[in-house]
Amino acid sequence: QVQLVESGGGLVQAGGSLRLSCAASGRAARAYFMGWFRQAPGKEREFVAAISPSGTYTRYLDSVKGRFTISRDNAKNTAALQMNSLKPEDTAVYYCAVRIRPGWDYTRDPSPSDFGSWGQGTQVTVSS
Repeated sequence: QVQLVESGGGLVQAGGSLRLSCAASGRAARAYFMGWFRQAPGKEREFVAAISPSGTYTRYLDSVKGRFTISRDNAKNTAALQMNSLKPEDTAVYYCAVRIRPGWDYTRDPSPSDFGSWGQGTQVTVSS
């Protein structure tokens, strides 16, 4: 099993930036896809971004393309989500996740069920 711990959330004004970090421990996460999801109050958990084990393939939710960047450092077993030009609608709890099984469907955005390990989440609040 992979243990994940997120950090870097907070309160920021619209147009500002935040960088979320995810530290993985236990079973090595470097062999698997990693992703970021978010969940706003009263809404379902939503895919935000994903990155392949090598870091050469990334995928984003349409509404964050050009504003968010996912990255990973396999030597440190970490992942990050750089969020720029934040909007109030980006307000949510953000979760880091690891797939922990091989394979990937490149034809669609992943769902939460595609990932097997989750962090506890970090709150991001964007004020208008």
